[in-house]
Amino acid sequence: TFDANFWQPLTWLSHMLDCQLFGLRAGMHHMISLLLHVGNSLFLFLVFKRMTGAMWKSAFVAALFALHPLHVESVAWVAERKDVLSTLFWILTMLFYVRYVEKPGVMRYLLILTFFVLGLMAKPMLVTLPFVLLLIDYWPLGRLQKAVSEKAFKAKPFKPVLFGLIIEKAPLFMLAAVFSAIAFFAQGEAVQSLDDFQFKTRVANALVSYVTYIEKMFWPNHLAVFYPYPQTLPVWRIIGSGLFLIILSVVIFRMCRRRPYAPVGWLWYLGTLVPVIGLIQIGNHAMADRYTYIPLIGLFIIIAWGIPDLFGNRPYRKQVLTISAGLLLLLLSVCTFFQVRHWKDSIALLSHAIDVTDDNWMAHNNIGFPLVQQGKNREAIMHFSEAVRIKPDYVEARINLANTFVLEGGFKKAINQFKEALRLKPEDPEVRYNFGVALYKQGKLDDAITQFSKVVFRWN
Repeated sequence: TFDANFWQPLTWLSHMLDCQLFGLRAGMHHMISLLLHVGNSLFLFLVFKRMTGAMWKSAFVAALFALHPLHVESVAWVAERKDVLSTLFWILTMLFYVRYVEKPGVMRYLLILTFFVLGLMAKPMLVTLPFVLLLIDYWPLGRLQKAVSEKAFKAKPFKPVLFGLIIEKAPLFMLAAVFSAIAFFAQGEAVQSLDDFQFKTRVANALVSYVTYIEKMFWPNHLAVFYPYPQTLPVWRIIGSGLFLIILSVVIFRMCRRRPYAPVGWLWYLGTLVPVIGLIQIGNHAMADRYTYIPLIGLFIIIAWGIPDLFGNRPYRKQVLTISAGLLLLLLSVCTFFQVRHWKDSIALLSHAIDVTDDNWMAHNNIGFPLVQQGKNREAIMHFSEAVRIKPDYVEARINLANTFVLEGGFKKAINQFKEALRLKPEDPEVRYNFGVALYKQGKLDDAITQFSKVVFRWN
């Protein structure tokens, strides 16, 4: 099934299993997602410890991954199970890849393929994993350097070895290509056209988003469930973001020989964000916290290995690093605690999004539903009206506004909204059906039948 615009059978099966075991008790569904996140953090530690032998640095990467507020969305949002589940298979694929590198064999390679496919069946974002495996070949596994020293190449030594490592991963790259095509096909109408989002606008938003994610990693403030796509971006911000990324890339690649972890971490971050950075625009959001679940590992690598390097052999180095790491993790825990509280219910979550973002039409529209359920129709009307003001062509918000007017007896206002919605989407059956219901409640039976007939005629 391509339900929800994804082909993610393993994710659906995990939800089905939860429902089979726990019914619709939300707490247990949350618990499973939390356990998967804890498992991901532990496996991440084990993988990096096995690759690098650096226990405390590996533990720090895993702790940052476990506690960072940007990861709250992936864990607290039950419907985002695909993040935590697919990442489990991502890390297990890496673990079995390390075992394969230590002792190559057909069965070990088949295990790599198996866990990679399982991950892709949970979320297609794993298409970048073969690229990451090439990165860890360079560091920390050192396969490129080892091959060069053994064969003593004189001219362009890395090219033959790199080609061999790429060929080794050819089945993984082919699977990634197949699943990318499936994912694109499954997205269907969710893929935005270049008419709606021009390519230059997408590039500008991608540059700004890359930098914004880094900002939010260091200062996790104003995190929201939905970031509306900006109507315009300041030129200075676009240029500044581009220059920042270029300058930082140059600085990092100049460290390539002395600090090989730096380019690996940086390319991990840049590369794993490519499917969701918005060059192929899915939906109407500019960015999303959940997209950082895997990419931030790359930046955590740079922090965990880079900061100790900066201290060198200074006095009290170990004590300062230990205390600083403890304070940082404590601070992240507190920030995450407060971020989780925003997820206690829809009104809290969407109210926070409205408070920390500008012109958030989606949040204004979505907060109306729980308000109507609580009988707060006038407050819901205010939010639906704001959504329409921000995005006048937002038909769904106009339908919701009109339906709420009907609940309050404001039939004239409701009809005006339905007429405007029909002007925007003349053939939309949902608009005509809701319009018909409103007319029926007003006692205009002939007009209601006309609208219902057009719905039936369209469906037939």
